[in-house]
Amino acid sequence: MIAPNELRRLVLWDIDHTLLQSRGMGREMYERAIPRAFGQPFQQLADVSGRTELDIIAETLKLHGVEPTDAAMDKLVNALIDSYEAGRDEFASRARVLPGAREALAALESEPTVHQGVLTGNLRVVARIKLVALGLEQFLDLETSSYGDDHADRAELVAIARERAAQQLDTQFGPDDTVLIGDTPRDVAAALTAGVHVIAVASGKSSVEELQAAGARKVLADLTNTTHLLQLIKA
Repeated sequence: MIAPNELRRLVLWDIDHTLLQSRGMGREMYERAIPRAFGQPFQQLADVSGRTELDIIAETLKLHGVEPTDAAMDKLVNALIDSYEAGRDEFASRARVLPGAREALAALESEPTVHQGVLTGNLRVVARIKLVALGLEQFLDLETSSYGDDHADRAELVAIARERAAQQLDTQFGPDDTVLIGDTPRDVAAALTAGVHVIAVASGKSSVEELQAAGARKVLADLTNTTHLLQLIKA
């Protein structure tokens, strides 16, 4: 058991394209949820890269001619959750853990000075479904984490996760004690806005060069070099 006063790093992981690939199921869930929620065919999905689900849902509703009121947002949130709940087994069979991700999580779990959570654009329930389906939840504290239904602005999720970690662990994590790991320029921007460290991973659609241009000083091609990742987190 790690004593709270021993913790020195709060590591917050993005999920999609950093730890795992859904292999098209994210879009398919919207294709199933829109007809379920509004009785009309799916037409178009907003750009999802690095965005929170609240942000994606609001724009996707507009693309379907639906005003993103609280009621309409809630209706689509619930339909998405229902779609993921029904598709748990399908997700487990189709999605995959990205190279090195499981090993990195396991290695960090054994570090007494590191506490791992997630900072994701996914809805809380959906994030859990994805991680459980691929057996990654065992390495992560999903209570000291933040999600896409906590706030529409990704940068705000950093403060939410830090506050939850402080409450749960009775330990304050300052900007220098917090590391965000993600694969998009929006992950980088969120970390820079919040004043915390960021490690960018070019395991999604963004290249090493694009992530560097976004302001990331620490960029990895993937997560396969666990030793190097640990060095970057502790640096």
